[in-house]
Amino acid sequence: MRKVIFDTDPGVDDAMALGFLCRRPELELIGVTTVHGNADIETVTRNALHLKDRFGFAAPVAQGSGVTLLNRQGSPATHVHGRNALGDIDVPEPVATLDGRRGHRMMIDLVRAHPHAVTIVAVGPLTNLARALDKDPEIARLVQGVVVMGGAFGAHGHTGNVSPVAEANVANDPEAADAVFTAPWPVTIVGLDVTQQAVMDAAYLDRLRDQGGETGRFLHAVSRNYRSFHQKSRRLDGIFAHDSLAVICAMAPELFTLRHGPVRVVCGGLASGQTIQKPAESPFPIGAWDPHPSQSVAVDVDVAAALRLYAETFVTPDRR
Repeated sequence: MRKVIFDTDPGVDDAMALGFLCRRPELELIGVTTVHGNADIETVTRNALHLKDRFGFAAPVAQGSGVTLLNRQGSPATHVHGRNALGDIDVPEPVATLDGRRGHRMMIDLVRAHPHAVTIVAVGPLTNLARALDKDPEIARLVQGVVVMGGAFGAHGHTGNVSPVAEANVANDPEAADAVFTAPWPVTIVGLDVTQQAVMDAAYLDRLRDQGGETGRFLHAVSRNYRSFHQKSRRLDGIFAHDSLAVICAMAPELFTLRHGPVRVVCGGLASGQTIQKPAESPFPIGAWDPHPSQSVAVDVDVAAALRLYAETFVTPDRR
């Protein structure tokens, strides 16, 4: 069983990923940290506590950073995830309560309590991870790994979703992302290159509603407005499996094709948030990438297997 810290800005796709994570016996959720992103920090933290109530997980929830690494305000995606970031469904006042630690501090404590056994799955801006590295650089050598939903490297023509070259999580805090990708820990980056290949279409979401029990009905309801956004913006009758694919990668990496080499992030200017990998053994002269560790970028995925794994987690045999 792989121990997981889930760093998140819930978020429709965050909620769908967390629901999946909580159902998988191969994964042990030991902590949830929240970060600015899809909404302000108070809203996403309230959502995380609501999801703790709904999914019934025991792991503590700690509120993380509400501003970027350089203390800038983020850009909430209310037009994508709704005003409350959970598709504007009714979110009752949570019963669950917060852990008293800051998000990055709880992350450090959990990694140190379980050396070489923790995978951090980060599906929002990477501010908490960068702050944890700053406060305790040694944790980079104590984690089992880091899986990030973020970035876009041009595979399959996917280059950005908030600018022609930038993906939202990275663009919301590029300095933090650059710090995380250049740190001496093993990072697997699951970006738009693969997440926009995996589409949960209308029939798929309806199957979750009809055959997935109470959780399946929640997943369908929370994604309704998200699906409407994709219809209007991309003429896509479904949703991308963004954050869920990061959890699937942590659990079943064999479903992904990975490319290796150091990764940097453009910080500032017209291309701010762009992620660029220098592939291993490339012929380019020595430059800004070379002093940094090789990381893994997902450039392909077995879409059918990944979506089947997700659906079968909720659709029990007697409902098929």
